[in-house]
Amino acid sequence: MTLRLYDSQTREVRDFVPLTEGKVGIYLCGATVQGVPHIGHIRSGVAFDVLRRWLIAKGLDVSFVRNVTDIDDKILRKAAEAGRPWWEWAATHEREFTRAYDALGVLPPSAEPRATGFITQMITYVERMIERGHAYPAGGDVYFSVRSLPDYGALSRQKVDDVQQGESAATGKRDPLDFTLWKAAKPGEPSWPSPWGPGRPGWHLECSAMATDLLGGRFDIHCGGMDLVFPHHENEIAQAHGAGDGFAGYWLHNGWVTMAGEKMSKSLGNVVSIPVLLEQVRAVELRYYLGSAHYRSMQEYSPGALAEAATAYRRIEAFVARTVERTGQVELGEWSEGFAAALDDDLGVPSAMAEVHQSVRAGNAALESGDLDGARRLAGSVRAMTSILGVDPLDPHWSGSGGDDTAAMDALGVLVEAELQRRASARERKDWAEADAVRDRLHAAGIEVADGAGGSAWTLKNP
Repeated sequence: MTLRLYDSQTREVRDFVPLTEGKVGIYLCGATVQGVPHIGHIRSGVAFDVLRRWLIAKGLDVSFVRNVTDIDDKILRKAAEAGRPWWEWAATHEREFTRAYDALGVLPPSAEPRATGFITQMITYVERMIERGHAYPAGGDVYFSVRSLPDYGALSRQKVDDVQQGESAATGKRDPLDFTLWKAAKPGEPSWPSPWGPGRPGWHLECSAMATDLLGGRFDIHCGGMDLVFPHHENEIAQAHGAGDGFAGYWLHNGWVTMAGEKMSKSLGNVVSIPVLLEQVRAVELRYYLGSAHYRSMQEYSPGALAEAATAYRRIEAFVARTVERTGQVELGEWSEGFAAALDDDLGVPSAMAEVHQSVRAGNAALESGDLDGARRLAGSVRAMTSILGVDPLDPHWSGSGGDDTAAMDALGVLVEAELQRRASARERKDWAEADAVRDRLHAAGIEVADGAGGSAWTLKNP
């Protein structure tokens, strides 16, 4: 394997070596299904979908687990505020997340465990921690003893005495640093039987129990958003080590989606939901936008940035469509060495995208010069690269998946981008008459063209 990944725990880029040759186990912290998904929620799904696709392309058998948190304080509170049963509220929003993942072409996980379906495994996991002296029951609750684990804080680089778990005070805790594994039942809340009385699991417990149950006590990669490093992932490690498991070999964390410099979150009220965005751009364009930044970087959302990404994708799409029109069917080809080197370097998607656009430019030049074999080869390479990134223009997933209106916009986008490419070629030749003629044809068809440093962008004129 030539792949190197940045491990959040060691703070270094490391050669990726699977625990078992030819196989990879990955766990991704999925959604707490408390509301409609926004792009901050879905970014991790897109980012680590690229990792999964790249590993599969390298010939590895990937087991990919993404959980669903369907019991949580936030779910209970929001369901109560809406006057709806908690289980119905969770199921409704789980379907919303599934629709969002599917719309953006995220491959379905190998397994998608729900917290409520793994209560038995969680209870067993807590019992193992108690037996090993790392947890203790108190009045129906069970707590993890943080000071019992010498390496606590290794992931987040926190000193134990500085830890703030973010939990309310509890009379049964032996130490304020300790965190809750099992919560005693409260009136009106759902509960399950346990050796310590009826109750429900703490948030951190579910992922440790589900990951190890499905992937084994030691597995390859654990993924999630950087906001989960503490306390969630730190406590997952503590629970696993407390139960005697080695847990994840590599930790990968994606950056936030921000708006005006602030992390996108429901509590701040600065969210842009997936359904709303899919009324503004096509699903493939939104996927391209979310997947275009390096997974570890912050991604600043703005309508302008989304529009620029959509325009960039349409150039790729238009080149492939023109090549099909001129040469017939374009098969998946070979990605470039530069593309492979970029992804092998900690999933360097921006550099990989640059390889795609370089091939698009070369392919358009080949079409203009009449080199149809060269254009076909380059279009096949573009398809291979965009397939790994999840945005292959000829992937059937993107063919009219949004209904008649979306299919019509898909076709219009391909035609307009082809015209803009002809106009760009005419301007390079200083054939101003042809360039103006293309612009006038588009204007007459209701298409506005704006020229900028990055090329020409188009929008539909207001009716």
